[in-house]
Amino acid sequence: MSRKRLGLIINPIAGMGGRVGLKGTDGAHILKLALQLGARPEAPKRAMAALEVLFSIKDEIELLTYPGDMGENQANAMGFSPVVLGTKAGPHSGESSRVWELGRTTSEDTEQAALDMLRAEVDLILFAGGDGTARNIFNAVGDKVPVLGVPAGVKIHSSVYATSPKDAGHLVARYLKGQVTLVKDAEVMDLDEDAFREGRVTAKLYGYLRVPYEEHLVQNLKSGSTESELAALDGIADRIIEEMEPGMAYIIGPGTTTRPIMEKLGLAATLLGVDVVLNKRLLIADANEGQLLQLLDDGKFAQIIVTVIGGQGYVFGRGNQQLSPEVIRKVGKDNIRIIATRGKLNALNRRPLLVDTGDDELNQMLKGYYRVLVSYDREVMYRIG
Repeated sequence: MSRKRLGLIINPIAGMGGRVGLKGTDGAHILKLALQLGARPEAPKRAMAALEVLFSIKDEIELLTYPGDMGENQANAMGFSPVVLGTKAGPHSGESSRVWELGRTTSEDTEQAALDMLRAEVDLILFAGGDGTARNIFNAVGDKVPVLGVPAGVKIHSSVYATSPKDAGHLVARYLKGQVTLVKDAEVMDLDEDAFREGRVTAKLYGYLRVPYEEHLVQNLKSGSTESELAALDGIADRIIEEMEPGMAYIIGPGTTTRPIMEKLGLAATLLGVDVVLNKRLLIADANEGQLLQLLDDGKFAQIIVTVIGGQGYVFGRGNQQLSPEVIRKVGKDNIRIIATRGKLNALNRRPLLVDTGDDELNQMLKGYYRVLVSYDREVMYRIG
């Protein structure tokens, strides 16, 4: 039986800014400052902890890696005989292999390593780094090969990582031996480090990597955090705006989840009220039931965009009574768009969403499964019960 092929990529500088209070190591100037402050590499030794676990199956796998501190040095130190991809020469004539060592690796090196491993048809890529490294891996391979991260960065908001370096080793071993077969899409998130250092949290969802999954060995997307919530809300707003159709009136319910839609359109939002948008312009601010009914009686096609009340699960009947039974009926069940962050849904612990419109017949009619938009490119089916 042929041996499984495992790719190993280490970002040597990942995590160096953490202990010296720099919030990360994105950018050459930050790395230089980190070194001046006495920062020491974290990713190589964390990768070695994963390799220590994998040593027990080293004869059953073929380890492919990149030169120097991008994996070769650590693999050799842990008793492996890796296949070293890439070239020992740097991109400039006469440059030594130190291009792959501490302080001289770049995001382009990471992406090239991942591409080379994809071309070598590895069964899995194991990488050590932070969210920036996960972004690089995603840019290179997308969903073409399973990936697992060894958490080594300052920013670990993505859900592509094992819960610890040793757990990464255990999960890789189980996956390559066929004992774990489930592979899930996991979010690749990253923060703007410069903004973060200034006290502003700007997070973004970049995409999804395919990750071997065993519940107790893989960390979740950071939940309940400002960073992940803002990233999800940003993506939700982008998706809603992209889908807006000319001539369609959008009745946007209250809440902080819907507010980014208005903000991205450059419109004033009524946080505790209902606004109506037509052709991406504000048609009615803080609309009441009568105004909504008049709008619908005038023959306007409309869609209701509502969110979920956190902790309770109500979609209608709590804080948005302007969306009365008459308004909902005129709009129609098929034109209700529910948006919510994954954290809100997770907080319900699988309890169904609720409606309390004051009209029992309508409450019954609204029951069923809905697509709930939880990020730019992810919807989940969730039940109103």
